[in-house]
Amino acid sequence: MSDGIVSDVMRDYLVKYGKQWDGRGAHKIVGKTPYEAATVVVEDYGLPITADGLLSEITPIFSEQWCNIKAQPGANRLINHLRGHGVPMALASNSSKENILTKISYHKGWKESFSVIIGGDEVSSGKPSPEIFLETAKRLNMDPSSCLVIEDSIPGVAAGKAAEMEVVAVPSLPKQSHLFPSADEVINSLLDFHPEKWGLPAFEDWIEGTLPIEPWYIGGPVIKGFGRGSKVLGIPTANLSAEGYSAVLSEHPSGVYFGWAGLASRGVYKMVMSIGWNPYFNNSEKTIEPWLLHDFKEDFYGEDLRLAIVGYIRPEANFSSLESLVAKIHEDRDIAEKALELPLYLKYKDDPYFKSSLKQNS
Repeated sequence: MSDGIVSDVMRDYLVKYGKQWDGRGAHKIVGKTPYEAATVVVEDYGLPITADGLLSEITPIFSEQWCNIKAQPGANRLINHLRGHGVPMALASNSSKENILTKISYHKGWKESFSVIIGGDEVSSGKPSPEIFLETAKRLNMDPSSCLVIEDSIPGVAAGKAAEMEVVAVPSLPKQSHLFPSADEVINSLLDFHPEKWGLPAFEDWIEGTLPIEPWYIGGPVIKGFGRGSKVLGIPTANLSAEGYSAVLSEHPSGVYFGWAGLASRGVYKMVMSIGWNPYFNNSEKTIEPWLLHDFKEDFYGEDLRLAIVGYIRPEANFSSLESLVAKIHEDRDIAEKALELPLYLKYKDDPYFKSSLKQNS
């Protein structure tokens, strides 16, 4: 939930020591206690300061930033769903109890949703020790083996397994799934969590293979991509530059989405798109690759493209062959084509976002 804030604060802070936060070692501090994380930063960057000194300097800076923390995509949906079904929930973090309460105070209904909230300062050993989870189970009056842990860090997964609980890992950093071999399941985001797998009530908001999401918008000139959409896949994607959109993209899990695409001089079309690293091609940068579901007779590089993303289909996946990747993309297209006829999604074809674009160019 707070990894983006950590990067922003550390990037600014390290400037005074002539150092540049480059994200290396970011995975080393996820899930650590504040003191452990500070120790890693001091050692990795060779800072002329103690871990305690670093903490005393950056804690006030972090305190000012907690109000800017965005919840993981799908977190509100999951919390509301479980609360609505009377499933007891607890929050156990290596952060101090005071910090946890401050962070969640900015998220409506969260504090009331958790029967137990426990911080790293309330146990003698933080994660990866199982102590915090065993204490949580005790306070919930539950047997540890009947608890399910959802974790985003390596120490957290280790702690959950050591407590003999089932653990679902949702890695908070990209391309980290392989680092969680001990988790019972690794998912890309909370949008891919299926409670019924764990004996919990199933979500009821999926519609014809799609999950409605709070619409979000992105736009810019169409650029030349990797040249593989048409040539390699036979699928002409209209790529957008991710420059200037890194903050927006970091808020949305990689995966396959769909919605509407507006081209200023042509109109509004159905669209299915992938966001992410495309595991088959192993991109180094997160990309946005929309496929407009219309047979265009010519290219439209440089034209202003606006996207309204209204639903989610599936996480990114790797494929053993090009044929299976292409087959899956066509399946995604069929799902999107059909879903966009539903009133729930069809209404966004007339979104004002497209109107402003069309007016400017008329």
